[in-house]
Amino acid sequence: MEDRFLLFTVDVEEFDTAVEFGHAISLDEQIAVSTRGLTLLADRLDVLSVPATLFTTANYALHEPDLIVRLSKQHEIASHGYYHTTFEPADLATSKEALEKLTGQRVMGFRKARMGAVDVMDVAHAGYVYNSSLHPTYLPGRYNHWGKPCRPFLEKSVLQIPASVTPTLRIPLFWLSLKNFPFSVYRQLCLQTLRRFGFLNLYVHPWEFTDLSEYTKIPDYVRRHSRDLLLDRVEQLLRFLQPHGEYDTMANYALHSLSKLPSPTNTVKK
Repeated sequence: MEDRFLLFTVDVEEFDTAVEFGHAISLDEQIAVSTRGLTLLADRLDVLSVPATLFTTANYALHEPDLIVRLSKQHEIASHGYYHTTFEPADLATSKEALEKLTGQRVMGFRKARMGAVDVMDVAHAGYVYNSSLHPTYLPGRYNHWGKPCRPFLEKSVLQIPASVTPTLRIPLFWLSLKNFPFSVYRQLCLQTLRRFGFLNLYVHPWEFTDLSEYTKIPDYVRRHSRDLLLDRVEQLLRFLQPHGEYDTMANYALHSLSKLPSPTNTVKK
């Protein structure tokens, strides 16, 4: 059987989603909410011995250095930019440097906040091996990447590792699908995608694993299945997928894949 890789990733960031929907909360509260969720999620990952890739903003990491250093012993730390709300091309290098100085480990990967577009040459010049900012689907009001590859591909010197979508219909398997789809349907879509493409790249956020009931301006489809309900759902998903592939960090997957991928992007099968 061909190798199948399970990539469970977490976008570790300030909880500015509350601000986006009209809650005036301080940076300290944004950090605290994410920390509560990240701690709970990390405990579940420890029970399952599942390594994750934590795409972390430098701003969050510098507010919670002890936690990030501790988690870096079991999980990969990658860059999610310097701040979650704003981005400048220079943030690619400064966030990488800050995270490397903090953890003492090489930072190989980048994912832009909200899966935004980023210039591949800027990513390459900052010294990243891979970029996981591409979501090859259509999200109204966000982006339309319907024609982009669903499999990893090499662009310039950077390995592009897309977030997972289903074959053909390109149904996104991101955090909102995990929350809102019937769980049995979501699990089967993940399995179908893993078998078709040979990898599964899922992502969640720490703040989802806290009690969000007080943030009433956030829509129900974002707040639902928070705290224990979502922790249980993630644990059940990870246990369900475990016999069908190998959990690994995105850095290890990137190193495994680089020698096997063609360079021209137009030769990649979708």
